[in-house]
Amino acid sequence: MKQLRKYGRCLFNVYFNIGVIALALLAVSVCFAVIMRYFFSKSWKELSEFNVTLFAFTTFWGMGINVIKGEHVMIDILYNSLKPGIKKILNIVNLIIMLIVDLVFTVQGFNYVAMAGKQISMGMEIPMKYMYGIMPVSGVICAICIIVKLIEVFLPEDQAEAA
Repeated sequence: MKQLRKYGRCLFNVYFNIGVIALALLAVSVCFAVIMRYFFSKSWKELSEFNVTLFAFTTFWGMGINVIKGEHVMIDILYNSLKPGIKKILNIVNLIIMLIVDLVFTVQGFNYVAMAGKQISMGMEIPMKYMYGIMPVSGVICAICIIVKLIEVFLPEDQAEAA
C-alpha cells in the first residue's frame, strides 16, 4: 500500500506540475501580448487564440487537482458541526454526485470534440479537436481523482494516516 501511495504522489506531482507550467506560460504569454499591444501596437491573432486556449486548458486541467487537494467549492458551515460518521456518508454522497457530473461532462466533451473537432481554428489554424480535446481528457483525469478520493474514504483510519 505504501508503494502504491508513493507512486500516486509521484503521478500527482507530475499532473500538478503540468498545470503549474501551463499557468506560468499563460501568465508570461498574456503579459507579453499586453505589452506588445499597448507599447508597440503589435497584436497576433494566433497568440490571442493560444492564450484563450491555454486559459481553458488550465481551468479544466485544475479540476482533478481541486478534487485531490479538497479545494473544490463547498459550503461547510453545517458539515463541520456533524459527527464523523455522518460526515463520511455525506462525503461519499458528495463524491458520487461529483463523479456523475464529471462523467456527464466527459461524455459530452467527447461528443463535442467529435462534432466540432474537424473545424479549423481562425487564429492558430489547427483542428479544433486539439483545443476542445482538453475537456474529455480532463474529465477522465478528474474521474480518476474522484475514484481515488472514494477509495481513500473507505480505507481504515490507521491506513489513511500512515500514508
